[in-house]
Amino acid sequence: MRILVIGGSVFLGRAIVEEALRRGHEVTTFNRGVSRPDLPGVTAVHGDREIAADLDRLAATGSWDRIIDVCGFTPSVVLDGVRRLNGHAPHYTFISSISAYPEWPGVTEMDESHPRHECPPDATEGEYGVLKAGCERAVEEFFDGDALIVNPGLILGPHENVGRLPWWLTRIERGGRVLAPGDPTLDMQVIDARDIAIFTLDQAELSATGRYFTSGVPANTTFGGWLNLCAEATGSDAELVWVDDRFLLDHDVQQWTELPLWMVASPESSGAWTTSSAKAAAAGLVCRPVRETVLDTWSWLRDIPVPDRSFRNRMLSHGIDPEKEATILAAWDARSN
Repeated sequence: MRILVIGGSVFLGRAIVEEALRRGHEVTTFNRGVSRPDLPGVTAVHGDREIAADLDRLAATGSWDRIIDVCGFTPSVVLDGVRRLNGHAPHYTFISSISAYPEWPGVTEMDESHPRHECPPDATEGEYGVLKAGCERAVEEFFDGDALIVNPGLILGPHENVGRLPWWLTRIERGGRVLAPGDPTLDMQVIDARDIAIFTLDQAELSATGRYFTSGVPANTTFGGWLNLCAEATGSDAELVWVDDRFLLDHDVQQWTELPLWMVASPESSGAWTTSSAKAAAAGLVCRPVRETVLDTWSWLRDIPVPDRSFRNRMLSHGIDPEKEATILAAWDARSN
C-alpha cells in the first residue's frame, strides 16, 4: 500500500511512519525537513504545506492509497491541502486532538458523541483546540473520499517532543529532592504514541471512517506510580517530596507546564483522566503497560546529552526552574517544621 504521511518525522508522525514501514508499505513523507531527519526507507518530499506551489509539487509526484495527516493546525491550511490533494487518494486520516472538544477536561467519560468546538473549515486563527475542530471539518466536508478522524488524549513515548515524560525523566535522573505535585494516588490516563500508530494504520488499512477517541485505559497509572517508574527507569535515588496543590498554587506554580501533567482537581478538570476510548478498544485499540512506555522513553532519551534535550514545542515550554523548585521545597520544609 502507498501511504502519504503529512509530517512524519516527529513523535506520533514518526511512530506512524515506523509502523507503516514495518508493515511493508511504501511511504512518502511531506514536511519542511527542518524538525527531524526523515526516517530511512521513506520517499521524502520537502515543502511547506502553507505554500501552494509546494503542495502542487507534492500532488504532481503521484497518487497514494491512503493519506495520513499528522500535523494540521490551521483549518484554512488543511483545507487548501485537501483541495489540492483531492483525486490523489481515496482515504484521508486526520490526527486531531481531544482538545477539539470544549467539554474536555470537565466532563467525565466523554466520548465521540459530545459536541466539538464551533469553528469553520476555513478559519485562520484561534485557540489550539478550536482550530483542531475546524481542521476536522475541512477534511470531513471537502475531501473527495472517505475520512477518518483520530482524537488522541495525552500521548507519551519515545521521541516525545512536547517535554512531559522526558522532563520528568531528566529531573529525576538528576536526583536529590524532587518537587512532586499534589496527590500521588491521583489516577491518570496516558497512551503510548506507538499504540495510536498501530491503531491508526489498522483503521486506515480497513478504510474505516468516522472518529475515534484514543486516550487509552482510564486509571492505567497514578501520578505517584508514574514518577516511581521514572525513578526505576533512570536508576535514580531521587526523593519525591509530595507538596499539596494549594501550596503550589500559592507559590505561583503553573499547572500542566512547570510540573508537567499536574492539574488541580476541580469540576473543570474532573474528566481529564477519564475520556472513553471504548469505541476504539472495540475496534482493536490495544494499550501497552505504562511501565513499558517509561522504560522505552528513557532508553531513547538517555543517549541524548542533557543540553540537547528540548522541552519545547510550538506552544508551550515545560519544566520548573531549579531555583524556583528549591525555594518551594525550602518553604514547604519550613511550614512542615
